[in-house]
Amino acid sequence: MTNSTKIALITGAASGLGEAIAGRLAADGCTVVVADIDMDNAERVATELGRSASALKLDVSSEADWVAAIASVESQYGRLDVLVNNAGITTMGSIEDLTFAAFKHEFSIDVDGVFLGSKYGIGLMKKQGGAIINMSSAAGIKAGPYLCAYNGAKGAVNMMTKSIALYCAEQKYNIRCNSVHPGAIHTAIIDKTLAQSDDPDALMANFVASHPVGHLGAPADIAAIVSYLASDEAAFATGAQFVVDGGMTL
Repeated sequence: MTNSTKIALITGAASGLGEAIAGRLAADGCTVVVADIDMDNAERVATELGRSASALKLDVSSEADWVAAIASVESQYGRLDVLVNNAGITTMGSIEDLTFAAFKHEFSIDVDGVFLGSKYGIGLMKKQGGAIINMSSAAGIKAGPYLCAYNGAKGAVNMMTKSIALYCAEQKYNIRCNSVHPGAIHTAIIDKTLAQSDDPDALMANFVASHPVGHLGAPADIAAIVSYLASDEAAFATGAQFVVDGGMTL
């Protein structure tokens, strides 16, 4: 099956990486469901993408929202071929500084969202098979002293992805599940992370210096690998970590 016949749901698709991924998959020919808690921007993105796209309100940390979202996709399209669990946040803080509430909020988006999306997405996807792409991070591989919650959440995504991949293979669902590990990509989430810092300029310089290639990534860099993983060209890839980080984890 080519991407031109696939139904793809992307979470956090109203901005940043999700918007870039939605645009790339739509350009590939997918019918795209732009899912986000920010409905105004989700509708903007869907409108810009044209008739091949629709907007869907989704709080990824809500089980009820996921049940309703998958039911909506099934009602409208009858199938789901690609699920991109992209929605996420980055919480700065060391183990001493971080509040428990902030830690739990990080996990509710970055971990619960992947769990719920995969759990309910598989129910619809297993009818014909498909691809789940979970957005992890270079921070899921390489730790930092002030990324306690984020490191923990993205590390959890890594292992969940492998477990999901093994389960789907065992059940012969023909569902592949892989994780993508970006380095620092210049999107609004970087700006929000900088805003949490006492010295944003120094933090940005540190972000750049941590990438041997000498610059941050662009959303299109990540959209390209997601496009590959959504396609049948990636038929033999499952449970794998696709690192696109400018050399950050070397």
